[in-house]
Amino acid sequence: MFVRPAIGLAAGAALLLLTAPTTPAAADPYETVTVDPTGTLAADGTVTLSGTYRCLGNTGPAFVSSSVSQAKPDVRQGIGGTSAVCDGQEHRWQNSGKPTDALDAGTASVEATVMELRPMSGLPLPRFHAVQRRDVTLTRD
Repeated sequence: MFVRPAIGLAAGAALLLLTAPTTPAAADPYETVTVDPTGTLAADGTVTLSGTYRCLGNTGPAFVSSSVSQAKPDVRQGIGGTSAVCDGQEHRWQNSGKPTDALDAGTASVEATVMELRPMSGLPLPRFHAVQRRDVTLTRD
């Protein structure tokens, strides 16, 4: 086999692995994440979100991430991340962060995700354990 075709084949296989769908639908139904119905908005713009999660069977580092959108529903802003313990037990999570675009008190859409960086062929690829999206009320701190 010539070197150029072999490199192209390897690159194509790597691209296929990186773009393979890793949808929340593949998550175990036992694994969950919830978002509390209210979050806080501090005077400096810092948002704090919280909830619970349960996951099981990670082989790589796992995290609970959260994002929020308000005025622009198609633009989500990350609000921190927390390490997750995937032992099958329910745990609390809380993330805080200051979004780039200022938010107002009131209704906001929040998404929380439990995701693991699972090593596959030497590459850390995402595996989603649980996802929830819901509207919450942001209240002034």
